[in-house]
Amino acid sequence: MIKIIAIGKIKEKAMVSLIQEFEKRLKPIHKIEMIELNNSIKPDSEVQVIIDDECSRIMSRIDSRDYVILLDLKGDDLSSLQMSDVLMKKLDSGLPITFVIGGSHGVNEEMRARSNMRWRISNLTFPHQLVRLMLYEQVYRMFMIANKHPYHK
Repeated sequence: MIKIIAIGKIKEKAMVSLIQEFEKRLKPIHKIEMIELNNSIKPDSEVQVIIDDECSRIMSRIDSRDYVILLDLKGDDLSSLQMSDVLMKKLDSGLPITFVIGGSHGVNEEMRARSNMRWRISNLTFPHQLVRLMLYEQVYRMFMIANKHPYHK
């Protein structure tokens, strides 16, 4: 099982449609679930309060057995091939995988400490909605790499 936990909801129909396309492609390969959590309603002036609120809600959706991969600008810079290897090894060992995409203010140290791995999907900055699409595409690509499918070429 693969879970993606993300703060915020995607509103753009085109983005939703693209994500649904990758969900459809992944369905016969592996179970994947998206958990969208609302943005914090705490006042913007209290950034740490917002971060802590969002991280607390993320943490409540993580099981103690989950292998947590936090998408983090300060995370490991791994290629699709390397991530495919990581993902397949963890899935083969029976671990449920949970990817976490924090809110626009980032995550707290408790969330970083809970993560088993921190992965930088890119050095560039992207809107969170686009990061979700990119993550879906990369998960699909990881399975295609593992299955030696020509999609990756």
